[in-house]
Amino acid sequence: MTRRIKKVAVIGSGIMGSGIACHFANIGAEVLLLDIVPRELNDKETAKGLTLEDKVVRNRMVNDNLTAALKSKPSPIYHKKFANRITTGNLEDDIAKIKDVDWIIEVVVERLDIKRIVFEQVEKHRTPGTLITSNTSGIPIKFMNKGRSEDFRKHFAVTHFFNPPRYLKLFEVIPGPDCDPAVTDFLMGYGEKFLGKTSVLAKDTPAFIGNRIGIFGIQSLFHQVKDMGLTVEEVDKLTGPVIGRPKSATFRTVDVVGLDTLVHVANGIYENCPDDEAHDLFKLPDFINHMMENKWLGSKTKQGFYKKVVGENGKKQFLSLDLDTLEYTPSQKAKFTTLEMTKTIDNVLERFPVLVNGKDKAGEFYRKNFASMFAYVQNRIPEISDELYRIDDAMKAGFGWENGPFEIWDAVGVEKGVELMKAEGKEPAAWVTEMLANGNTSFYTVEDGATHYYDIPAKKQVKKPGQDAFIILDNIRDTKTVWKNSGVNIEDLGDGILNVEFRSKMNTIGGDVLAGINKGIDLAEKDFQGLVVGNQGANFSVGANIGMIFMLAAEQEYDELNMAVKYFQDTMMRMRYSSIPTISAPHGMALGGACELSMHADKVVAAAETYIGLVEFGVGVIPGGAGSKEMALRASDTFRKGDVELNVLQEYFLTIGMAKVATSAYEAFDMGVLQKGKDVVVVNKDRQIAEAKKHALLMAEAGYTQPPQRKDVKVLGKQALGMFLVGTDSMEASHYISEHDKKIANKLAYVMAGGDLSEPTLVSERYLLDLEREAFMSLCTERKTLERIQHMLKTGKPLRN
Repeated sequence: MTRRIKKVAVIGSGIMGSGIACHFANIGAEVLLLDIVPRELNDKETAKGLTLEDKVVRNRMVNDNLTAALKSKPSPIYHKKFANRITTGNLEDDIAKIKDVDWIIEVVVERLDIKRIVFEQVEKHRTPGTLITSNTSGIPIKFMNKGRSEDFRKHFAVTHFFNPPRYLKLFEVIPGPDCDPAVTDFLMGYGEKFLGKTSVLAKDTPAFIGNRIGIFGIQSLFHQVKDMGLTVEEVDKLTGPVIGRPKSATFRTVDVVGLDTLVHVANGIYENCPDDEAHDLFKLPDFINHMMENKWLGSKTKQGFYKKVVGENGKKQFLSLDLDTLEYTPSQKAKFTTLEMTKTIDNVLERFPVLVNGKDKAGEFYRKNFASMFAYVQNRIPEISDELYRIDDAMKAGFGWENGPFEIWDAVGVEKGVELMKAEGKEPAAWVTEMLANGNTSFYTVEDGATHYYDIPAKKQVKKPGQDAFIILDNIRDTKTVWKNSGVNIEDLGDGILNVEFRSKMNTIGGDVLAGINKGIDLAEKDFQGLVVGNQGANFSVGANIGMIFMLAAEQEYDELNMAVKYFQDTMMRMRYSSIPTISAPHGMALGGACELSMHADKVVAAAETYIGLVEFGVGVIPGGAGSKEMALRASDTFRKGDVELNVLQEYFLTIGMAKVATSAYEAFDMGVLQKGKDVVVVNKDRQIAEAKKHALLMAEAGYTQPPQRKDVKVLGKQALGMFLVGTDSMEASHYISEHDKKIANKLAYVMAGGDLSEPTLVSERYLLDLEREAFMSLCTERKTLERIQHMLKTGKPLRN
């Protein structure tokens, strides 16, 4: 039977329940969100004369929780209108409605007695064959489905989302003892394809995979920090981006998540895993108990390992907790010689051999920390997973690690990892010793573009399942590169499609990247059928290389700067006007020049988590890589009979003038950056390059023909220019914008109005590009523009001057 999910019921509307409901709404499902009926009126309800029988009272809890979730930052919803897909109700009046849903998800409080009451009610109304899953973080399935019918047990599993459900990719699937294998397979596939998750099959063991390993890592650090005399700041410096972990590293992450949450999971593991060889490590150290007693739980109580205060001078100051005195002291920057040695190494995996060989305290820390982690994960097979790659997948998707424990061990060297363990008095597992004895020296290999992993029962490398829907650029780069320079790799994706992959720092777009895009188009036009511009970095691109712009402008190399801007414009025009279809595949940040590139592709295949916009105002210029031209063109295309054209143009003008950035790909449609009916969104970023390739092929096979450049862009001339100038005068007079902001806005107004033409006129794209470039160049001569660019280069933040 082909199972389709059209409607989902979520029972429990707390932070996780509402977040899960929002994410199902994100992907287009109808959602029924239910919670309990309040037992007493609140003050507002009493004042209004309401009773416990009024619907607004009976649904108060679910509605308040959902409203709070929708107001939270970052938002759980891709677009505010998607919230309309969620219907709320309560467990007394509306439980019968679950008979019409395809999937019921329980997300109530972590108490077995309450869950069993919920499941008893669900059983009375559920239609046989309906999926029923729990989001429990550790209650054994055999206790939850005890006494339930055969059909219930056959369709019951745990589906463990990580918080926040929209943003964290881990989706652990734990089938019950009687669960139909077809149900397990469906949940794994649905999580990956529809929810955009990394689906990880786990066993019904305490904390499953992600939290078992993640909490071990944090608990290990809690003990290690005291043993080595490290400070909170030092540990966060050592366990952050330098090893491919989030900026929040360890202690800041605990503050964000909440110390009480971590303690709850750690205690659960301590109580339920008595035979774990690291059992004592899950016992809370004294300083954690002290923090719990004082309710120093992190962000939710305004202090945890860090505390923000306002000093006597009115400035905010960050304090950190001294773990010896348990007093807060001013935060100190941490520095280590070993970390300095890795600054020139961009590839995180290549840093690990340097880190474990460090001669200072940092090197000692890494040797001890990795030895402890390697020893622990090797012994969790087959307890929590039969396959080692699932542990790596869980840590990457659930905790934001760039590399999982076995990938790090590979980077260090398996034999070197064993050496580190032995130095700490830990022995390799029998299967690791056997693997090395048989000549297998790594946990992972790549063959024919596919990742293979060491299968312990088979005693050999086997292909990791589920890769066929993906194209992994790391796996094909060495064998499929057809051309490269310092900023770009061009890979053959097969079937006549090339991919231009940015490889510059933060994927910035400079001369080398522009040359690579042009080369890619040249090659595709000559010997291929289509071109994708996509990469699998943390972000698609943060935009043009403003350092180069600053250097040329500061040295008054205006002819060279003019040529560079024209080269950027011409490259964007080639993206649109070439003889092959071009596809842009943005994800993460796609700012400034990266937004301009996407707007000029024949089609955009955007990841749902794409934060895209024209942000040039923040550095004192207008979009100069054909972005200002393109917004004027899109405004012109939007003019409809009966519209007030000035109002339409103003919306596009404000998108640039306010440096708007979409918080999801769906919001980008509202801004006019993505176009309905042309551009598409994919929820799972791992599928993005493969999807972009499919669209390039479809366009090529449909008989793609190079379009002619536009000469029919309607501009409004003086009529629009006057409106914009009056507006900027008013905003400056009201102190909403600075004098320099006004100057930038007036330059943009001149471009988007088509100059000071006496009447509405049809003009060419080339005409607008020349206006755009002239305006951009004039702003680059301004001292305040150079100050803004310099400030951005130093701090990464815009300056208002």
